[in-house]
Amino acid sequence: MALTDTKIRTLKPKEKPYKQADERGLFLLINPTGSKYWRFKYRFNGKEKLLSLGIYPDLSLADARDKRDEARKLLAKEIDPGLAKQTAKRTNRIATENSFEAIGREWHLKVSPQWDPNHAKTILRRLEKDVFPWLGKRPIAEITSPELLSMLRRIESRGAAEATRKIYQSCGQIFRYAIATGRAERNPAPDLKGALQPVRKRHFASITDPQEIGKLLNTINDYQGSFITRCALCLAPLVFVRPGELRKAEWSEINLEKAEWQIPAAKMKMRTKHIVTLSTQAIAIIKELQPLTGEGKYLFPSVRSHMRPMSENTVTASLRRLGYTKEEMTGHGFRSMASTLLNEQGWNRDAIERQLTHAERNSVRAAYNYAEHLPERRKMMQAWADYLDELKK
Repeated sequence: MALTDTKIRTLKPKEKPYKQADERGLFLLINPTGSKYWRFKYRFNGKEKLLSLGIYPDLSLADARDKRDEARKLLAKEIDPGLAKQTAKRTNRIATENSFEAIGREWHLKVSPQWDPNHAKTILRRLEKDVFPWLGKRPIAEITSPELLSMLRRIESRGAAEATRKIYQSCGQIFRYAIATGRAERNPAPDLKGALQPVRKRHFASITDPQEIGKLLNTINDYQGSFITRCALCLAPLVFVRPGELRKAEWSEINLEKAEWQIPAAKMKMRTKHIVTLSTQAIAIIKELQPLTGEGKYLFPSVRSHMRPMSENTVTASLRRLGYTKEEMTGHGFRSMASTLLNEQGWNRDAIERQLTHAERNSVRAAYNYAEHLPERRKMMQAWADYLDELKK
């Protein structure tokens, strides 16, 4: 007798599993736990087989009968419905494993340990927000250049040219990873060369006129705010590192005997170790600061917690309080200041670039050359500090 929804709801569990038949091979298996499973019994090549269809009530009686009928149609074509189901599952699994999102996340998992944690989060967040919703489910080997361009132009239309460029670079790396792991044959990213809006190079405001530099240094010396912030402001022009590298400086990285500050690769933009040779003026500032923060982790700790570095905006905000606008001077501007004048003074360009840790085209060479030109850089950094003292006079 065929089942009805009313009949199914009255079926109670027993000590052992039992079956309640419907029609044409469909039956309900009731377990001692009370769960009810739809099964379809059929014969293929003379062998009796079972096909799992779903769980009641998630799969209703009507839907179970539809699935049974679909299986019977396959049997009529001499296709084993059980084998067809396994093949479909395997195909879906392979398609999922080879999707752009799956490979993108796998790539991120592989390469992100080399990055700063915040940078790794930013890359993944960009992919999740702007890429995966449109390309994530697509098999990576089937994604075309027009599809990739359409996704990138959606970001570009927001006026986010820089974000578009960075996402384009990440996508290219994901395609290359897919090729290396045998899941794609080509990278469509290079096809888009010239199709995206160019990114305007950002120049940080800086003071490079010697007389104005002297005024700036004297203004910094008269800073009336936090002593820690004043030390950071005074040290910035002497070491001309990136603002993030300065504020995250740790006492464990400072070697006063060798007059060196060794910044580990994990903190550097280019992910290579960097040595900052310290002038006598820089050492004097550090020694003046040591009694105040030397027992902690950071040279320039946050005002809220000595376990965290000062805010990323502290130096720039202090310049604003000193009367310098964003069009006149920024925390990053000390690098441009040093680069411009050191080149004008005739110092070895390679030594200047190494001290500024500008990109090394050969990443292997960069990893081993953090100490390149070190004797000349030591002379240059002391001469630079002496020159700044002269400008202050």
